[in-house]
Amino acid sequence: MLEGFGIKTLDDVDVKGKTVGVRVDFNSPVDPKTGRLLDYTRITAHAETTLQELVDRGARVVVISHQGRKGDPDFTSLREHAEVLKRYLRGRVVFVDDVFGEKAVSAIESLREGDVLVLENVRYWDGETKSASPEEHAKSELVARLGPLMDVYVVDAFSAAHRPHASLVGFAPVKHFVAGRVMERELRALYRVRNNPERPCLYVIGGAKAEDTAEIIRSVLGNNIADRVLTGGLAANLLLHSAGYNIGDENIRVLEEKGFLSLEGELKELLSIYRDRIVLPVDVAVERNGERVEVRASELPAAGLIKDIGSQTARLYSELIRSSKTVVMNGPMGVFEDDRFALGTRAVFEAMATSGAFTLIGGGHTLAAASKLGYTGRISHVSTGGGALIEYLIKGTLPVVEVLKTYSK
Repeated sequence: MLEGFGIKTLDDVDVKGKTVGVRVDFNSPVDPKTGRLLDYTRITAHAETTLQELVDRGARVVVISHQGRKGDPDFTSLREHAEVLKRYLRGRVVFVDDVFGEKAVSAIESLREGDVLVLENVRYWDGETKSASPEEHAKSELVARLGPLMDVYVVDAFSAAHRPHASLVGFAPVKHFVAGRVMERELRALYRVRNNPERPCLYVIGGAKAEDTAEIIRSVLGNNIADRVLTGGLAANLLLHSAGYNIGDENIRVLEEKGFLSLEGELKELLSIYRDRIVLPVDVAVERNGERVEVRASELPAAGLIKDIGSQTARLYSELIRSSKTVVMNGPMGVFEDDRFALGTRAVFEAMATSGAFTLIGGGHTLAAASKLGYTGRISHVSTGGGALIEYLIKGTLPVVEVLKTYSK
């Protein structure tokens, strides 16, 4: 039983000789030119934990997942995902280009202990993303056809847990319904940073997606989860602008084009309430004539786009991080892809890695930055979640987590 949630895990079920459905999240970046997978992180995360355990315990494993959304370039088959899985899993892995038709049913019935079957992209079936309750999804074709063939259903797709789709919640009313190891690991880490953080607790918010900035700040400061919020990236630019700094027409235009200026009123209110707890950059770095130029915030505006926090801010943030016991980071401090503007992100990662604190990072760009700069293995917990992570940090729960709480008693 997962402490703090009252959710059953793989520890609570006998799977030997049983047919076990597993909802994973294999959704991965796809090269738009070749259609090939660009990253295997999510596949290996499930392979090395939940799936390998089920194979070793003698289960007959049926893997359900999605890739992309209908109409998008990355909406493809899971055939390559299954081939990748074979490299990381000790056991027989087969793929069937069917979701719940006769081919899928026959393949499931033919499984032997320790076999793993990967079904086709579940979003090929339109009913997967239909808005419905778990009880309504339980009456769907997917559950009606596959449910009778399964003894246990494992939900391991934390990164999709903010979407109560059929394959994520539909089996809950009719099967033994438990959390897999990836889901369990993510929830344990998130409980530690949101529900019961060791103090001092810092949240670091950056990146190019500033639309959630206000909600995160309101949640973690309003509920006294974090002691301070450190800011970088477009989130910092937006907050500097909201605080009355003249960040320059170029930077304002970027915020306007992304629709972020609509948050200005709410951020002004948050700054007035939590000004001492929302830490803004004291200097920034802009690009001028191909060079990195640092400018104090008090001396803004400066010609050029703001592409990083400055050196003084990086030192300030590092000191605050090293004196903390819990640090959560979502979003890099600048345009880390360009070595001239990776200084702030690198400094934050280094401080987290050497702080002795429990550290958690999440979000696609944050993980990409950690990988590029060599810090992935030096962080306490690297979350596979993007939207799910943000929603949990804001709300303290997720739709699929609530279904697990209800049905995995």
